[in-house]
Amino acid sequence: MAELTHPEVVYSPRSIQLWRALWNWLAFFFQIFLQILRAVGPQSLSTPSHTFKPLPLGELPETTDPPPATVEIPAGTDAISANEPIQKLTVVLDLDETLVCSYETSSLPALLCNQAMEAGLKWFELECVSSDKECEGKLKINYVTVFERPGLDEFLKQLSEFAELVLFTAGLEGYARPLVDRIDTENRFSLRLYRPSTTSTEYQEHVKDLSCISNDPCRIVIVDNNPFSFLLQPLNGIPCVPFSAGQPHDTQLLDVLLPLLKHLSQQNDVRPVLSERFHMLEWFQKQGIPASEALMKAEVTQLQKKDLSAAFIGQIVCLIVYVSFRLLYICSSLTKVVSLLVSLSGSVAGL
Repeated sequence: MAELTHPEVVYSPRSIQLWRALWNWLAFFFQIFLQILRAVGPQSLSTPSHTFKPLPLGELPETTDPPPATVEIPAGTDAISANEPIQKLTVVLDLDETLVCSYETSSLPALLCNQAMEAGLKWFELECVSSDKECEGKLKINYVTVFERPGLDEFLKQLSEFAELVLFTAGLEGYARPLVDRIDTENRFSLRLYRPSTTSTEYQEHVKDLSCISNDPCRIVIVDNNPFSFLLQPLNGIPCVPFSAGQPHDTQLLDVLLPLLKHLSQQNDVRPVLSERFHMLEWFQKQGIPASEALMKAEVTQLQKKDLSAAFIGQIVCLIVYVSFRLLYICSSLTKVVSLLVSLSGSVAGL
């Protein structure tokens, strides 16, 4: 009877093993719970899922769809405060099919020319030096008819009030210099760059590298009808609808581009806004062109979201591996628990 009044003496070792197994089991689930909290974390919970918007069809170079009448500007969270000193936004403008369109006078269809003039498009004729030479070694003179994009003068005037203007064209200087002299009589362009300033890449020739203009990618944008021109800085590019003499009622400059550029002038970093609106990085990747190393190092919101997603996936993988090993351990512990319970039940039944 003394043995029955002190059962802990008889079953103490097995009881200790049982409690240790149960404790390890509870600790295992607690650790899993902590790992899940760390993996999910506040940064992942606060990061919304990203849905890509395709580049608007009206802004692709190969399309002829009519341009949008207004521009939707996303609400930015990186706006500059009223009292904060600000560096002027640098706006790099393309020339042909962005600000003007030009044709060799001898090959310009008379019907197109008459329709454009009757519709009220501003135009002028220009003599420009060709890179080709005549048979006697003299420089060849080409005669060009130039049509200005509607609202060009007012666009440059208003834009120069809050931005520094740079002209960057892939055209030759002999053609572009006299043309720009005609449209920029107020010398609003602080810098003019021509074809020799462009860069050739394995994907495209005559690429316009913005790093030769500014070392601050946060406060510079380029407007060009050809997206491949800003291949090296896709998050700084604004693709615009190409202009031709057959579009006398075009309103891109004043109704679309100017409001967007005003909005960008108030941002500390223009890249998140442009990335959200145009998704040029994804567009280039669809063309088979990967992101450059400079872009991979850029600290922009969209890339930070991708980095967070990759980190989250890595944490999930580590958690799965950890759970797998712990499950093997808990199975072993449960086997011991079952054996102890069977042994205890047998001992109690024997008593």
